[in-house]
Amino acid sequence: QVQLVESGGGLVQAGGSLRLSCAVSGRTFGSNAMGWFRQAPGKEREFVAAVVSGDTYYLDSVKRRFSISRDNAKNTVYLQMNSLKPEDTAVYYCAAKAFPLRYVGRVYWVNEYDYWGQGTQVTVSS
Repeated sequence: QVQLVESGGGLVQAGGSLRLSCAVSGRTFGSNAMGWFRQAPGKEREFVAAVVSGDTYYLDSVKRRFSISRDNAKNTVYLQMNSLKPEDTAVYYCAAKAFPLRYVGRVYWVNEYDYWGQGTQVTVSS
C-alpha cells in the first residue's frame, strides 16, 4: 500500500521559514513527478511546486521563496519555504504520479497525480 505522509507544518510569523517533508512508503517513484499542492479555506487546491527528474516547477508567487527537492535514497520529498507570507496559509499536500508524465505541461494539474498525502497545516501570522 502506497502512503505519503507529510510533516513539518505549523504556525510561523511572516518572514519565517518552514521545511515540509513527505515520506513515501510502499513504492518508489524514481524520476516520476512529485509535487506539493495547497488548499486554503474556501479555495480550490492549487499547484505549488513539483520535481520531475532533475527539473523543478513553481507557482509564480512562490518562486525565489520556495524550493522543492527529493532524496530518492530516503524516498522523501521536501519543500523549503522561506520568507513566508500570510497568503501562504493553507493545508499543504504532497502528491506523486504513478507513471511518467506524457506532457510536462500537465505537471501543474491536480488531476494528473495518483497518490496524495493527508496534508499538513501551514499558518503564517502577520
